[in-house]
Amino acid sequence: MVTGTDSRRRTRANIIEVATRLLREQGAAAVTTRAVAQAAGMQAPTIYRFFEDKDALLDAVAEHVFSIYTAEKALTEAGDDPVADLRAGWDAHIGFGLANGALFGLLTDPARRSPAAEAGMAVLRARVHRVAAAGRLRVPERRAVELVHAAGTGAVLALLAVPPSERDLGLADAMYEAVAHAILTDAPHLPDGDALTVAFRAVVPELPTLTAGERTLLTEWLDRES
Repeated sequence: MVTGTDSRRRTRANIIEVATRLLREQGAAAVTTRAVAQAAGMQAPTIYRFFEDKDALLDAVAEHVFSIYTAEKALTEAGDDPVADLRAGWDAHIGFGLANGALFGLLTDPARRSPAAEAGMAVLRARVHRVAAAGRLRVPERRAVELVHAAGTGAVLALLAVPPSERDLGLADAMYEAVAHAILTDAPHLPDGDALTVAFRAVVPELPTLTAGERTLLTEWLDRES
């Protein structure tokens, strides 16, 4: 039995799917309420029953597509090499951005706060944390996350600004190598002092023999050292 709530949910999902297709094929300018309504086989006023305006519809489209991408990233099983997993995440990020140029522009707009984008950042933080715990990180985790995120976003935007036939995809590889050189150590078995401090800092919250106060004090000391 299809209820009114189910019908409304399906109609909203259909509008988002149609708008997503228009965005991918023709860009953000093509996503007008009239165009979406026509492609979805409904009257334009119907759109306004679900979305206040075009910006609200675009927000929903961006959230929908990026939520799927983020969920797939979160379900990817961690491998034995956290550094390789970090690189794989970088490659996936670059690939998603280039395949979804119009959406990427929406997601990187500072004025738009996206729960899906935050979920993606959580995945990145988890990957960086594994690198730190393995003794491969020479900078604090927060700095590493911010550097990877900024470099990845910048690389995609720079490539999107160039016609596809003229893009130098090696730019993204070079950007990753530069960031990796800045944040990673060469070997996990002989970490330098900074990497050892960062690695210890990463596992402090998981030490069961320490009290909460002891973990706090140790964390503060390690923060000063790093």
